[in-house]
Amino acid sequence: MTQLSDGIATRAPRNRTLSLTAEERQCYESRLLRLDGPAQLSEVSGRTICQDIFSALPLLPADSVDLLIADPPYNLSKTFNQESFTSVSMAEYERWLDCWIGETVRLLKPTASIYLCGDWRSSTAIQRACEKYFTIRNRITWEREKGRGAEHNWKNCSEDIWFCTLGRKYTFNVDAVKLKRRILAPYTETDGKPKGWQQAENGRYRLTYPSNLWTDITVPFWSMPENTDHPTQKPEKLIAKIILASSHETDVVFDPFLGSGTSSVVAKKTKRRFFGVEIDPFYGCLAEKRLAGVDQDSSIQGYSEGVFWERNTLSEQQNQAAKAARSRNTPLFDEP
Repeated sequence: MTQLSDGIATRAPRNRTLSLTAEERQCYESRLLRLDGPAQLSEVSGRTICQDIFSALPLLPADSVDLLIADPPYNLSKTFNQESFTSVSMAEYERWLDCWIGETVRLLKPTASIYLCGDWRSSTAIQRACEKYFTIRNRITWEREKGRGAEHNWKNCSEDIWFCTLGRKYTFNVDAVKLKRRILAPYTETDGKPKGWQQAENGRYRLTYPSNLWTDITVPFWSMPENTDHPTQKPEKLIAKIILASSHETDVVFDPFLGSGTSSVVAKKTKRRFFGVEIDPFYGCLAEKRLAGVDQDSSIQGYSEGVFWERNTLSEQQNQAAKAARSRNTPLFDEP
């Protein structure tokens, strides 16, 4: 990768990482919304709100959100473009979580679900902060196969997502998030018929109930069209599992730490309403560009025919069909 004189990076031909030209940034920045007073749902729906979360939350519409997805800065010293987050004590991090989590309660419908991302270090703080306001239903652990090796510790290749609800009644569409697994030792009934599995052109598969251990996620990388330069971007497949499980079409999805826009993008692809808050204008512009691209390609990596697939289980024939489907704006799966 080389740098041009205007600061825009040129990438290798096969590198599909999303970037912004100066002209695009000017265009998309004009679409970003900044609130200066209380807003109705109609004013924020489908929008990227570009401002500090603590100034935005009091202005957002009450009782409007069906699903809250939050991927806040973890308790690590890390720089996000022009914004930096410094590691603090666990008690201080818990107080910071409490400051904005408490403010989100007003926005939630009584049947709302909440998913909050974190790592192993912040896990206890997240649990304590969430249980003050919500009922904790589960803790999902997903395999993040990227990561550096560690000579004096176990390699860190997993993250957590805490699943909570505001009340006792909530949405969970289990049939929408079943996983399609390849069967290596197929059992049959006494009459020879498949026992709980199906024969397909490229193998034998079983639909399995989703667990709280997700090992089928591919972290975005340079050859994937969803990839951006955001340092902690979540995969669309990961967010799709959450949205399909815990909301219905036309429900409202809200992300208070939107980043490069994955929650909004997947919500649009799955026909949900959405809005999000992102403090950094550059990432907000990336979100807007990705949202504009949904009109040309509504596929979700790893999701096809109403089910989620294990990594690397689709045949080349299906890969080619998925590529053709993208050109027709059909939501099918294309796996690298």
